[in-house]
Amino acid sequence: MGRQRGQSTEALDEELQVNESIPAADVGQEVVPATDGAGPLLQRDYWAVIEGTRCTPEELFRLVVEDFPAFAPGEIACFNYFPDGSAGPLDLDMEMAIEIRHAGICHVRVVHKDDRSLTLRTLDGHPEAGRITFGAYYDRTGRLKFRIRSRARSSDPLRYVGYQLFGKGMQTLTWVTFVERVAKASGGWIHGEVHVETNEVTDTLADQGELDTPTFVAKDREEE
Repeated sequence: MGRQRGQSTEALDEELQVNESIPAADVGQEVVPATDGAGPLLQRDYWAVIEGTRCTPEELFRLVVEDFPAFAPGEIACFNYFPDGSAGPLDLDMEMAIEIRHAGICHVRVVHKDDRSLTLRTLDGHPEAGRITFGAYYDRTGRLKFRIRSRARSSDPLRYVGYQLFGKGMQTLTWVTFVERVAKASGGWIHGEVHVETNEVTDTLADQGELDTPTFVAKDREEE
């Protein structure tokens, strides 16, 4: 897989400093922030340029929230709306159950949503502790990009070992497939390949669970 050659992690995080004003959700099952996990805090990016589509970033994002489970490879990670399994667009405070191969069933909650992005937090029992954002935007040349960025740790030392042994590859395949299916659903195709990058990062207030901000801001880029 190719590595990200776009805007730096530092530049994207600087944008978040002016947006970290959203209070954390605390409804129902307990959320598990990244600081409650084990091992290094990893920021994982999966992104692609999508060509051949008439979708705007808002329209592309709407495809994702209206049928989120359809984009993940069910043989690895099967998403279902929780608790009653009903279909419909994802919205703030909604939860999904995930059946992860070799890891069992766990849950996530929508903690942030705008017209271009959606952020999920892990709940108690998930193999990871942290959050993940899905979003679309234009780069400086006007190309449509779809990005997934997670910031998480393994939930405990044993799962950290499991992640290193076989979970890493399954996770990468899940989100690369997700990006590919989003491109196809838009009526377009991926320019080149889905880019993948992993970096070890330091905790922010959002990683500590004090704020429910996205892991990146899905706005058009002047530089990337």
